[in-house]
Amino acid sequence: MTLQTCAAPIGRVMLSAIFLMALLNKLTNFDGVIGYMQFMGMTFATSLFLVGAIVLLALGGFSVLLGYKAKIGATLLLIFLVPATLIFHSNVSDQIQGLMFLKNVAIMGGLLLIIAHGSGAYSLDNRLK
Repeated sequence: MTLQTCAAPIGRVMLSAIFLMALLNKLTNFDGVIGYMQFMGMTFATSLFLVGAIVLLALGGFSVLLGYKAKIGATLLLIFLVPATLIFHSNVSDQIQGLMFLKNVAIMGGLLLIIAHGSGAYSLDNRLK
């Protein structure tokens, strides 16, 4: 077992954890998330956007975690993360929001690595070849 074979599955677990925790929060606090979205200025079709976010988080999060169609899953997570970052963390003059913005940019970098290089070792993609 080498660093290269261990790093990919560990990285996928670590990367998908934030999305799966966000999914759990949205599922268990749907009305609260709607309220926060409206507070942040999203007054149009918030329920529809939240359901869309839930679908992207579930499909993308589990795809990356399991390494099954991980390139597609990482793309779905990018589709979620880019507008979420621009809508909810664009006030970079606020120190906390600036850090959240940069955190999301770093996560986008990890997702781009999966898109470019695939799921790596110990993934369903490799098992099913």
